[in-house]
Amino acid sequence: MSLSKKLAEYKLVRKVVYAVVGIFSYPGIAIINKLKINGTEHIENLPKKNVLFVSNHQTYFADVITFLHIFCAVKWRKKNRLGIPYYLLNPFTSVYYVAAEETMKSSLISRLFTLAGALTVKRTWKKDGAEVRRGLDPSDTRKIERALNRAWVITFPQGTTKPFAPGRKGTAYIIKHCKPIVVPVVIQGFWRAFNKKGLKFKKKGTQLSVTFKPPMQINYEASADEILAQVMDAIEQSKEYMLKGAHHWKTKEEAVA
Repeated sequence: MSLSKKLAEYKLVRKVVYAVVGIFSYPGIAIINKLKINGTEHIENLPKKNVLFVSNHQTYFADVITFLHIFCAVKWRKKNRLGIPYYLLNPFTSVYYVAAEETMKSSLISRLFTLAGALTVKRTWKKDGAEVRRGLDPSDTRKIERALNRAWVITFPQGTTKPFAPGRKGTAYIIKHCKPIVVPVVIQGFWRAFNKKGLKFKKKGTQLSVTFKPPMQINYEASADEILAQVMDAIEQSKEYMLKGAHHWKTKEEAVA
């Protein structure tokens, strides 16, 4: 185990990282841009472990940082708001998030974020200069399963910030095996407000939104394909939702014209 991963297991280290990252990220989330939160009542009374949050993905870091802010605020009994971030004095740290190993090794700041509980997985490899998708490595799956045994886990089934990209079966296999409570989350506005990494502003004054839906009713004996389809629909990234998007209707209207 690397030094950073060992340090991440110490609650004091993670609390310091959460506080530092939280202080610097709060203005961009709640002041420079505006954050609307819905559905925190669905996460107030969840058990302390074996809870899997599945979400669509728009930036590498801003999405996860916002989730951590919200979890900390809920711990301090705030409902659908962050308010003054005094919750950073004693943040909620019993949560991990799945991230691509390539991303977390890309810079010093990403290595710092690793201390906040990153579960690094090998999601892509390069072939002739192009990025190629691949399945979840068995060792990475075990890593996520161990995290679920003691805490919450955030994962992004698509494994990319590209909207409506197909989901990955690894998420469905983990759900079948661990039988966690699965909470779907839908985020909006982050791609407009931040750059791809989520560390620089693209457009200030953007409305950000995070919606926590009720825990899913899942038949754990269903096939991985069925579970994955259910998850993708819950996070509004299925083909059905893609056809509802404004970009679809615009293209259709242009074709008619």
